[in-house]
Amino acid sequence: MAKTSVIEISKSAVISNINFIKRQLGTDTTMTSVVKANAYGHGIKEYIPLAELAGIEHFSVFSADEALDVCNVKRPETDLMVMGWMDNEQLAWAIENGIEFFVFETGKIQRILEVAPKIGKPALIHLEVETGMNRTGLNQKSLQSVVKTIKKNPGLFVIKGLCTHLAGAESIANHVRVQKQLARYKKICKWMNYQGLVPAKRHVASSAAAMTYPASRYDMVRAGILQYGYWPSAETFIQYISKKEEKQDPLRRVIGWKTRIMSIKKVKQGEFVSYGTSYIAHEDKVIAVIPVGYSHGYSRSLSNQGRVLIKGQRVLVIGLVNMNMLIADITKIPDVSIGEEVVLIGKQGESTITVASFGEFSDQLNYELLTRLPLNIPRIVVN
Repeated sequence: MAKTSVIEISKSAVISNINFIKRQLGTDTTMTSVVKANAYGHGIKEYIPLAELAGIEHFSVFSADEALDVCNVKRPETDLMVMGWMDNEQLAWAIENGIEFFVFETGKIQRILEVAPKIGKPALIHLEVETGMNRTGLNQKSLQSVVKTIKKNPGLFVIKGLCTHLAGAESIANHVRVQKQLARYKKICKWMNYQGLVPAKRHVASSAAAMTYPASRYDMVRAGILQYGYWPSAETFIQYISKKEEKQDPLRRVIGWKTRIMSIKKVKQGEFVSYGTSYIAHEDKVIAVIPVGYSHGYSRSLSNQGRVLIKGQRVLVIGLVNMNMLIADITKIPDVSIGEEVVLIGKQGESTITVASFGEFSDQLNYELLTRLPLNIPRIVVN
């Protein structure tokens, strides 16, 4: 059954972006592909095989339910890490299946002591430490307690990583705070070595830090938004491009979002369009009704501001965006028919609608718009 819109995932763009990131990191730093939130809206089922094709051997998710989705499509030998939520039952599943996971509170260590002996396998853990983000992470006292327990029960734990999360590496406004975090993390690494517990991987950097603070790359980088073709912020891109002779964006957008016109009609001058009185036709208009609305992830804040592509031309979204429909002004485009392709995100002819353009009109971050794309929109892989 045909859906009202379709999302296209570009295979060549995925490979190009991952190759770019790997070149930046060099051979001594592993890239873990962060695919939380349904691979940032791109679709876990569609994205995972493409990333593996590009050489990815390690994925990261937020929760155990996402981990299960990845397990259903990844290669058996590919490693997987849960960075956030797991309940007690899921913890046992992770240990049984060799899934790596963050430890950021002492209670999880106690649970491992109960579960791992029954399963007969060690827990593959990443110790997340608090360095100044003040979100999740073991403080100094908790870390000492955890280390003491691990040293008493060495057969129940494999320290796959020692990690922290930086508080806003995408903005120069956070520079001092980030530098303090890096200094704290470095001291913790030395302390861990002194304890005789050397992690397999030290990791701090997400996409922004990896590009802005090369010293933060350590043994592994948790690359998220970059691999999908987006810079974490304009600042991050400017800092990268300012050091290059060729002032061209090396990233390629992976996602495209398309639909078709469902109805065309004429509106007379002086009449209102859609709900309420937010748009009045200042001249005779021809409008196209498009079967996508805020229930599909097209924000209502784009009413009278958004743009779509029809016949290669950028046209204005007029009136309020409805739950299931939006309306575009096609007055200046000749010979438009019902069933005509409409590009919501992506390229048509020589024109492009970017995800960033949504942010300019709606105050949405790239991350926010992408991850709000509903699961029931079909994703298809194109070249």
